[in-house]
Amino acid sequence: MARDANVVLHDETNDYDGTSHLRDVRDALNTAVLAGELSPGAFPTRYAQAVDEWLSGLLDEATTHKTRGYALVAVGGYGRRELCPGSDLDVVLIHRLRRNFRRVAQGIWYRIWDVGVHLDHSVRTRREALSVAQSDLKAILGMQDGRVITGDNAGADRLLVEVRDLWKKLAPSYLDEFDEQSQHRHQTAGELAFLLEPDLKQSAGGLRDAAGLKALSIAFPELANLVEAPEFLAAETLLISARVALQCRTRSTSDRLLLQEQDGIAEMLSFSDADELMAAMAEAGRTISARFTEGWRRARACVRRPTATHGRAEEHEGMGIVVRNDEAALAKGADPSSDATLVLRLATVAAQHNIPIERESLDRLALEAKAPNAPWTDALRDAFIALFSSGRPLVTSVEALDQRHLLELYLPEWSAVRNLPQRNAYHRFTVDRHLLEAVANARDHFEDVDRPDLLVIAALFHDIGKGSPGDHSEAGKEIVESVARRMGFDERDVETLTKLVSYHLVLAEVATRRDLNDPATATVVAKLLGNRSNLALLAALSEADGLATGTAAWGPWKAELVALLVERVGQVLDGIPLDVGPPAGLTDEQRELLAAGELGLSVNGRRVTFVAPDRPGLLATVAGALALNGCNVRRASAIEASPGMAMEIFEVEPAFDRLPDFERVKRDVAAALAGTLELDERLAEQDHAYAHARRPVAARTADARVVFDNETSELASIVEVRAIDRMGLLHRITAAFASSGVDVVSAIVDTLGHEVVDTFYVRNQSGGKLNKRDIDEVQALIEGVLSNAA
Repeated sequence: MARDANVVLHDETNDYDGTSHLRDVRDALNTAVLAGELSPGAFPTRYAQAVDEWLSGLLDEATTHKTRGYALVAVGGYGRRELCPGSDLDVVLIHRLRRNFRRVAQGIWYRIWDVGVHLDHSVRTRREALSVAQSDLKAILGMQDGRVITGDNAGADRLLVEVRDLWKKLAPSYLDEFDEQSQHRHQTAGELAFLLEPDLKQSAGGLRDAAGLKALSIAFPELANLVEAPEFLAAETLLISARVALQCRTRSTSDRLLLQEQDGIAEMLSFSDADELMAAMAEAGRTISARFTEGWRRARACVRRPTATHGRAEEHEGMGIVVRNDEAALAKGADPSSDATLVLRLATVAAQHNIPIERESLDRLALEAKAPNAPWTDALRDAFIALFSSGRPLVTSVEALDQRHLLELYLPEWSAVRNLPQRNAYHRFTVDRHLLEAVANARDHFEDVDRPDLLVIAALFHDIGKGSPGDHSEAGKEIVESVARRMGFDERDVETLTKLVSYHLVLAEVATRRDLNDPATATVVAKLLGNRSNLALLAALSEADGLATGTAAWGPWKAELVALLVERVGQVLDGIPLDVGPPAGLTDEQRELLAAGELGLSVNGRRVTFVAPDRPGLLATVAGALALNGCNVRRASAIEASPGMAMEIFEVEPAFDRLPDFERVKRDVAAALAGTLELDERLAEQDHAYAHARRPVAARTADARVVFDNETSELASIVEVRAIDRMGLLHRITAAFASSGVDVVSAIVDTLGHEVVDTFYVRNQSGGKLNKRDIDEVQALIEGVLSNAA
């Protein structure tokens, strides 16, 4: 069948006395979309047509063919004919004080409920509907999209005209509430353009904003050009099509575009892949969000002018820039074509005052501004750094420039990361937004570094290499080197910037994947950075980057470890001997546990200590018992405490809502050591039980790998295992070490959203590093574990 060919909407023999009619029609349309016979964009009008026909029959039946004095009115998304498979039906029954209106309404509503369609309904007279509209923002907004489905048109049509006139009258008084509700929704659902898994309806830049802007344009005709713009209509169409495709695929009412659905929806919407889909979604979200924000601002300006306090004389903010009507704007006579700093200075004024940039000025800049010559002048570089040193408000200002591709005049390299998705749960934002968030965070560290300008540039470019093939740190190093020279930085500054971008992950990775009690750890980092200035810059960049990435990337645990590493690297750079290594002494409680000569437990917050008679596989056993009881291990270390006794110290966090009863963990450890608890079997059962709750959190599965390092540490061999995170994985890996006779000195777990990087410091039975034969044997065992866990 040809795409968008006719799909049967109703059965001529159906007399509306069953409950299957609408469900059958919807299912037929769903099937046609999934089969490629109907485009997702064509679904809403087809479905709305089917619902119109069905409801017409229901009203006719409920009134026994006497519809005079009754009318069914579609409002909201149904009124706009934007019905998706999971949409509610927003319906109002209008009546003229008919005696049987309750029976008529129930006759209609119960039939709809029987079909299983969500219904948002009301029954009103014309006067009641007008009264509700006067006091209920949601009601009056929904009625702006109202249309008569069937019944007595005269009264209903009159009502719709009156409600629209009422909205034009009341809209100014509703603006604050409208803004408050929008802001709350945006804060809750985030920004569609920059999220991994956006809400197509509720997010900023989503369909709710598109509908809100249309409603504003009814009350404020000055906004008509915003909703009639081709780019706005195209963005709205894409979001509606994606919403239809999502709900057809999932057979649900969900509006959240989950990661695991993106590849299939990309295919349904004729995108080459999910990356292209999500880039287009980002552009659509930016378009709707920008116009929604501008629409509300212009509506507010219409209400406020002219008054004694607004419409005041322009305030000059430097050559060519003024503030008027609470917006940063170009002054009369400003020439963007001859002043390369003007774009940047205008955005800086907007950021400093936390006000928007005037749309007309942005339009002028888009037409007249020119790319600057290279190398940049000092004034241009200073203007660029001033903008990106503005703190949190710079995000909004730069976004306004980026909407018109003005940032690319200065940084052509930006186009490679603009709207670039990072399709894993480790990152919250697209690459471009992540970079701006990192720059905004960097502002909090200006007092901690001697070159804030270099910190700003490093933050802006640390992930720029993600738009290029290969390792993004290496690609970013080459890009920032070229850009820094174009900006006019001297060779010493260029070297610093390339080092910061190249090593921007070093502190976080070393702190969470290496033993900080090994003196070699701090020494290696010190050699990379070379001086205290670079260390301070990299520490600030690491935190700015981590906070911009998300809670999975930066929290108290990681911040504490990075701070400790920075302290010790600083000592090395200052020539101060490191006082590190295993604890020199034991606490009284630990001594008592060791003296008992049996399995013992001590808990201090999230630090859990087990002592037990030494035996192979003890670490694996305790790690398995912790996993079985809902604990994630972040760090584990073994201490040579006393002859015949081992001490295992774990830093843990809850896998679910709370930490477990550690006495129960102790009982499980005892049972496993006694052979009465099969840890592997129980962990496998638990993993299977929770498998249904797991869903993909990255677009592409990371390759599992095992890497050995016999050079860095003088104390032990380092084994780094990267794998998909699974319940009990640490237990299985440490058990593999034990089976090969390898002693684990310490274990460090770094979770990267969907995967883990487990680092082990290990020794052979003689207390030395692993030899080639040991390495080959251990590698085979661990790869077997990872293969079985896949």
